[in-house]
Amino acid sequence: MSNVADAELFGNDDWSVSADGLEHRCTGYFISRVGLATRRAENLWDWPLQMAEKSWCRPSLFREAFLAALDQFGIARDADLTRSFALGYGIRAVNASTPDSFVTLADVLKPRAAPATVRVAAKPVRRALAAAGA
Repeated sequence: MSNVADAELFGNDDWSVSADGLEHRCTGYFISRVGLATRRAENLWDWPLQMAEKSWCRPSLFREAFLAALDQFGIARDADLTRSFALGYGIRAVNASTPDSFVTLADVLKPRAAPATVRVAAKPVRRALAAAGA
């Protein structure tokens, strides 16, 4: 795209939304307007899942721009969009440093230290054997 700033409908530090779609400012990665609502077979939104694979993509800024693009182009959001972001990026941290920061599921689901093993004395086996006729 040329002169992105001239036709910008929305922008943040990483992304620009124009009448044609969504473009990453540094890489030039482009998502066309007609492809924004693309779904996968399980009805998950494709772009949040695809962008989660990109190491250069900051989740909060992509999410902000993606949602702005949906609003600009009149594309309705649904529960599957929330699911798609959650599966792609993890869930939003409850005590996040910024209101729209995310944590990965791996960070949320870190295993806790195993509790100390408690040994319980077993009952004598004699009763069970006697009851069985042994």
